[in-house]
Amino acid sequence: MAEAKYPKTMAQLNQLIADISQLQTNVQQTHWYMRGSEFFRLHPQMDDYNEELDEHLDEIAERLIALGGSPYSTTHEFIEHTGLPDEKVTWNQHTLPEYMQRLDDQFKYLANQYQIGMEASDEEKDFPTQDMLNGFKETIDKYIWMISAYLGKGPLE
Repeated sequence: MAEAKYPKTMAQLNQLIADISQLQTNVQQTHWYMRGSEFFRLHPQMDDYNEELDEHLDEIAERLIALGGSPYSTTHEFIEHTGLPDEKVTWNQHTLPEYMQRLDDQFKYLANQYQIGMEASDEEKDFPTQDMLNGFKETIDKYIWMISAYLGKGPLE
């Protein structure tokens, strides 16, 4: 079997698969358990986040396969490899601002993972992957800006 041409990039793509899969679960928790005066505005936003994350996930997995890799594809693999929390959430456990802070933190984590992927793909000269991740990071940076604004702070705070 031939040695992988882009080992660091491929490893980071799988990391992103695990992280995005977990983030989708965490966004869904917010969707189900949020309450408060902003409910009607923010509840559909969670669907929008998950739709965008699903597109990222699919493109990353397909890119990994195109590079000769094997994407993680089980919940056990996602949980084993993600850097995001897999925590049980119950009704009235968090306020809406607490849920949004949780998402702000997790989107910031994801943005950092995209940056790591961009740097690995740059080092290995896999520019198509770098371009893909750059676009995805731009979207996540926008989400961070918007969630941070909701929380009354700047995106870098």
